[in-house]
Amino acid sequence: MISVEVRNVSELDGALTHMMRERPEAFQMTNDPSHRTRVGRIIAFMDENKLPAMYQTRDAAAAGGLISYGPDLPEMFMRGADYVHRILQGAKPAVLPIEQPSTFELVVNLKTANALGLTVPLTLLAVPMRSSNDTEPSAGLIRRKAS
Repeated sequence: MISVEVRNVSELDGALTHMMRERPEAFQMTNDPSHRTRVGRIIAFMDENKLPAMYQTRDAAAAGGLISYGPDLPEMFMRGADYVHRILQGAKPAVLPIEQPSTFELVVNLKTANALGLTVPLTLLAVPMRSSNDTEPSAGLIRRKAS
């Protein structure tokens, strides 16, 4: 494992170049907000260097990243809205339970997998999946939700 720290946007290109000197076999991006603001640049860098990469949000896979796995963000926002509703109805925030994500999404960008020369295993393709609601079916995305 190669850990590359990026504290601000100006450090990104140097950190990615430094990482490539170590010849990684794959890349995993954290969901840090400072990284997410540059996800397009990160995806382009991975593409230029033919490096498979995994992300934590489906928008990265929809933007050209290979694969993402993480909590279903729209569901989390709906849960947050439910908390607001309960508080506005008089519930005390201190007594509301702390919840963790219960639904996770796996999104594979088949176009990117093909460009990298990767074959998506049939066992992954054979499980029940849905097209992402916010992308065109021709984008080559497969999405699976796991609860």
